[in-house]
Amino acid sequence: MPSDAETREERRREIVALLRRERVASQAVLANKLAARGHVATQSSISRDLRDLGVAKVAGRYVLPGELGAEGADALAELAPFLVDVRTAGANLTVVLTAAGAAPTVGLAVDRAGWPELVGSVAGDDTVFLATRSARDQRRIVERLRQAAKRGLA
Repeated sequence: MPSDAETREERRREIVALLRRERVASQAVLANKLAARGHVATQSSISRDLRDLGVAKVAGRYVLPGELGAEGADALAELAPFLVDVRTAGANLTVVLTAAGAAPTVGLAVDRAGWPELVGSVAGDDTVFLATRSARDQRRIVERLRQAAKRGLA
């Protein structure tokens, strides 16, 4: 009989394989697909697995780390419907307003974009704070966000 750790790792490998093969929109769908493959798991286990695997929910589907686009523009374009506004707050802080509940996903996409101007980010429920080293870096970040997600910005 496999240990809990072995069962968890097998389940996580199956989650990764499923997410690479097809679009999965909810944990319930994921649970059903896992069960069909012999991996019975609770919603809380699946939630932990997704968190530990670094999976983000983007544009209504789960996305594995590294699949958000090499420059982040693709992911931010997908996130455009969730973006409300981009504002500056001083020379080093940019405030990204999002739809309710979307800030963690937007923040993750920005973090994974790998933009050298970004020092760090903090995401709440509907707001992401982005820190840059200089006003010049801030202008670059704001321009990148507006170009990548212009569909979602007023």
